[in-house]
Amino acid sequence: MTIWVDADACPVPVREMLCRAAERAQVLTVFVANSPLRLPPSKFLQMKTVPRGFDVADNEIVALVQAGDLVVTQDIPLAFEVIEKGAQAVGPRGEAHDKDNIKQRLTMRDFFETLRASGVQTSGPSALSPADKQKFAAMLDKYLQQRR
Repeated sequence: MTIWVDADACPVPVREMLCRAAERAQVLTVFVANSPLRLPPSKFLQMKTVPRGFDVADNEIVALVQAGDLVVTQDIPLAFEVIEKGAQAVGPRGEAHDKDNIKQRLTMRDFFETLRASGVQTSGPSALSPADKQKFAAMLDKYLQQRR
């Protein structure tokens, strides 16, 4: 199993948790972004820098992900695509995306995008709370335990 991280919008505390978990569980974790990130030295961590552009990092993850991999992303369309390929997806707040809930989340995301396009002001996501961090850590541990 490989963990793929949509790293352009991944919160720093989540990135740090992923780095520690990769080393502890000895699982390859690949951060994909259009700007290089500083990662601690480890044979289990890789940085894949892609060209700038709309959805370039997402498309790279979709092209490389395999069934059974885990993708960490807050991008609902990306989560939908990797689930279709048999991978698992989780958001940085610990929300698991799966075949049972992803279509509803995609519909809601599209609805809010339509509102924003028509000029309605919507709020962005709130700051990552300690509870969010804890939920993500628990979800990550669950996936790593399943891997064993």
